[in-house]
Amino acid sequence: MRRRKNKKNPMKTMLFTAPSGAGKTTVVQHLLEEYPDILGFSVSATTREKRPNERGGKDYYFLSKEDFKKKIEAGEFVEWEEVYKDQFYGTLKSEIERLWKKGKVVVFDIDVKGARNIKDFYGDNCLAVFIAPPSFEVLEQRLKKRGTESQISFKKRIARVKKEMEYRDTFDKVLINDFLPETFREAEKIVENFLCLNEEE
Repeated sequence: MRRRKNKKNPMKTMLFTAPSGAGKTTVVQHLLEEYPDILGFSVSATTREKRPNERGGKDYYFLSKEDFKKKIEAGEFVEWEEVYKDQFYGTLKSEIERLWKKGKVVVFDIDVKGARNIKDFYGDNCLAVFIAPPSFEVLEQRLKKRGTESQISFKKRIARVKKEMEYRDTFDKVLINDFLPETFREAEKIVENFLCLNEEE
């Protein structure tokens, strides 16, 4: 854990995106633990059902479909998407403001389409990192090992993954997640270079 204050990077954002199963959440959690005084996690809003191990306000802001649509109409989202039919995800402007008020660099763990929208919104104040598997075949095996969904659902996810992989070179950085300790080291370098953490105060 590295204890440093965020003195030089007001209103900066970093996003990590990846196809399902590539490991972005694991990488983001590691970085949040490594730089707790600098990075703050942006909690997304969603209309999907809460899973047994999830907590509202920590994992997601769980909203009804009606409430989510009202917030869209009121312009309360930086970005939003209907990922699957009647299953919405989005980033609330109020969440970004909450973290900036605490002096944090905002970190997003977000799907590929949402990541492109965030990058467009914040431009050069946002570093966009695509976390990629060593190969599509490796990713497919990782998803199969999860064993958490039906065959129909799995086929839909694989089709989405193939489409998302096509965007990997449109982001600022590509981080290959093959050997996790090395992935963590590379992710730390990316954070420190973007935020100039190695420069003397």
